[in-house]
Amino acid sequence: MIRKVILLSALLGAAVVMFWPSRAVESAYAWGFYGHKRINRTACFTLPPEMFGFYKRHIDFITDHAVDPDKRRYAVEGEAQRHYIDIDHYAHGGVDPFETMPRKWNDAVAKFTEDTLQAYGIVPWHIEVMFGRLVSAFQRGDVDRILRNSAEIGHYVGDAHVPLHTTENYNGQLTNQHGIHAFWESRIPELSAENYDHLVGRATYVDRVLDVAWEAVYASHLLVDSVLGIERRLSASYPEDRKYVFEDRGRGAMRMYSREFTEAYEAAMLGMVEQRMNASILTLGNIWYSAWVVAGQPDLERFEQKEVSDSLKAVLKAEQELYEQNKKGYGRDHE
Repeated sequence: MIRKVILLSALLGAAVVMFWPSRAVESAYAWGFYGHKRINRTACFTLPPEMFGFYKRHIDFITDHAVDPDKRRYAVEGEAQRHYIDIDHYAHGGVDPFETMPRKWNDAVAKFTEDTLQAYGIVPWHIEVMFGRLVSAFQRGDVDRILRNSAEIGHYVGDAHVPLHTTENYNGQLTNQHGIHAFWESRIPELSAENYDHLVGRATYVDRVLDVAWEAVYASHLLVDSVLGIERRLSASYPEDRKYVFEDRGRGAMRMYSREFTEAYEAAMLGMVEQRMNASILTLGNIWYSAWVVAGQPDLERFEQKEVSDSLKAVLKAEQELYEQNKKGYGRDHE
């Protein structure tokens, strides 16, 4: 039995390499999408055989549409706050915000009002909402909704695992560290993720998805001071010409953190980005698996040959057009 498990892990590890697109393919997408796509794609390989065939067949859709929620910020007001929670906003007077903030939505609304919650982010509660939608899609056997909800919940799960998605100082704007958000979340994975070890294990059932979402936010928030403090200390020892470089990005050159500075920052954080990415991957696999179990473990083999409907393709095309037309998204920018 042990040998079979080891062999399966090795085969899945090889499969991740086989099915992961090259850097050249990914470079065609907008800045910041690389990490989300990688999380969704790799999470497919945590699933049990009863689910893996279906997710493998649709792995390109689940990968490509991991970034739809970010694109939707350019078309839908109210989308932005689903990606974060500024939990430290609730820490006035030295109070532990995780002690003062109720975990359940109705309790939080009663204590702080819905307007306040929306103003400072709702990501843990939105993960629970998306989980319910995925359960319903499995129960109905609705391939379109299974795939879309699977892809999009992956985005929110990934966001909950990013430290800077849990603080009002989300882009270092309060500490003169502008740009640190995209640096941590995008630049580091873009340069390093191909060397990460994503053998995170097999998905397991989780009983309370809302608690899982809050645990991700809590673990992320514990790292905020390190994310900011390490970058600040490292920057003090790097002159501008070594900290930044100019790289071709689409229509022109953009100032980016240099590979040297990026590698030094990542090393000083002791693999934090890889660890948070792997936690995202396993959490996502657990949530997909749990939704399937709660839905009664429907036989996905009868869905395997079905493709995405023309109506969903039309919706996705319209959203893409809105994204390409609009210059400014709703909510806050961190790029």
